[in-house]
Amino acid sequence: MKILFTQKAEKAFDKLPKEIKKKAIKQFNYLDINIHHPSLRVKKLVNLSYFEARIDYQYRFVFEISKNVLHIISLGPHDSGLGKK
Repeated sequence: MKILFTQKAEKAFDKLPKEIKKKAIKQFNYLDINIHHPSLRVKKLVNLSYFEARIDYQYRFVFEISKNVLHIISLGPHDSGLGKK
């Protein structure tokens, strides 16, 4: 499956600390292989077609799936990673 970033998500990824970037890449690989991988803890967001997943305890990302493409919508610390800030 192909993974694409929105412009907002790409900027947020660039600002992440180096070790969080490594964790994010690992999680994106899990997402590509198995969306139900336990470390992702994927949840569907209420009333939206988006999903939330974990990078680690503090960092999250939001994505949507369309055909064979995963679109990373936002990522970062919990609230901003969920697009709330």
